Amino acid sequence: MSAPVRHDGRLSAALVCTALAGAVIGSVGAPLITPVATGLHVSLDAAQWTLTVTLFSGAIAGPVLGRLGGGPYRRTTILVTLALVMAGGLLTVLPLPYMALVIGRGLQGLGVAAGALLMSVARAHLPPERSTSTIAALSVASTVGIGVGYPVVSLLDQLAGLRVAYGFGFLLSAVAFLIAWRMLPVEAPGEPPRIDVPGALLLALGTLGALLLIAVPSLWATTWQAGGLLAGTAALLAVWAFIELRTTEPLVDLRLLGQGSVLRANLAILVAGAGLYLLFSLFTRYVQTPADAQYGFALPGVAAGAALIPFSLFGFVAGKAIPRVNGRWRYLVSTLFAVAGALLFAVGSRSFVLVLAAIALLGFAAGGIFAVMPELVLVGVPQGETASVLSINQIARSIGMAVGSALAGLLLGAATPDGALFPTRDGYLTTALWALPLLVVSAVIITTERRAPTRTRAWCSRR
Repeated sequence: MSAPVRHDGRLSAALVCTALAGAVIGSVGAPLITPVATGLHVSLDAAQWTLTVTLFSGAIAGPVLGRLGGGPYRRTTILVTLALVMAGGLLTVLPLPYMALVIGRGLQGLGVAAGALLMSVARAHLPPERSTSTIAALSVASTVGIGVGYPVVSLLDQLAGLRVAYGFGFLLSAVAFLIAWRMLPVEAPGEPPRIDVPGALLLALGTLGALLLIAVPSLWATTWQAGGLLAGTAALLAVWAFIELRTTEPLVDLRLLGQGSVLRANLAILVAGAGLYLLFSLFTRYVQTPADAQYGFALPGVAAGAALIPFSLFGFVAGKAIPRVNGRWRYLVSTLFAVAGALLFAVGSRSFVLVLAAIALLGFAAGGIFAVMPELVLVGVPQGETASVLSINQIARSIGMAVGSALAGLLLGAATPDGALFPTRDGYLTTALWALPLLVVSAVIITTERRAPTRTRAWCSRR
């Protein structure tokens, strides 16, 4: 057992501030894609990697960090991770070539993966009621971080340039490191964790293959190339699963993930992530569409970032309000808000006020879903497996969001007439409606779950 921690409120606040800093750092790349392309003289596709690589590194590092952070080295793992995030931030600030920037952004992606470790600290060191609310707030940090990061980074880029904008992320990483170093509790001594190196490598390669297939649509232009990558990815993940089921100390306990509630929660966030991020991508592109397209609101970078403030504000409100709703119905209520946002956009896209309202509803939905997800996925999970299971849930969320982003691009591309630069307005409306079946399926996965507490407790007791 870990040592008791005093000042529960201070620890809770420190964990949330650290996670919020990581979320803002992860989102820093989005408003800077065009400035990177113009300032460093690379293509927009290449500049996109300054955002995509953070998703890759966070998803790949998550399970390894989760295993390292499941025991006596949790504090050390978090501090080393944040130090690497700081090093990455420094690479983004210095006037180095483009590849140094990509490497730096990859290191910054580790801050997103550290979120699961922060949740495991809350579960291990805080009283149950405080732990539940803190974990919910940590899960919502990604939603709040977008509203903080986008407008600030866009403004800094406009006023002082690309490197100063990236400097904001470096400053946040330094603050997060100091907070963690000062506030994280020392863990009780115990056996050092053993890392399943073959499992880590196979999962990393398999996850990378899956994300490449989703996040780089140009791969599908060549059938043999996409087919080969798809087959290779499936083979790697199959071998990984085979090894994990036969390893005494696996990187990820697949038997635990196979339990009904855990499996359903991961499937639900995978599908919901696709629906939510499809809408998010849609709304952010729509408000920036120039007047030449005869729709949209031609918002410049700073104003477009400010338009996301309702997304973060209502996401934060949902993180506080939704936990008071009982049981799995929290998830259903949150999903209904996303559906309402999609429908409001479909009928009111000509009104800026209604589009902002749709963005706010989407933020409330994302905040509510992310807030309740840790509770759903941790049912019957031993405390020592908290970080590992949450890391896999983070991978499911990341892949779902990548699917949503790619799907939005695919559908809007199909709605763009030959020779035109922008999709039709009807194309935006149709694409928004594609999110509805994803959101409904996600809600059905959660709300139709059959409880089996006796069998789950018996399985956990045998461990």
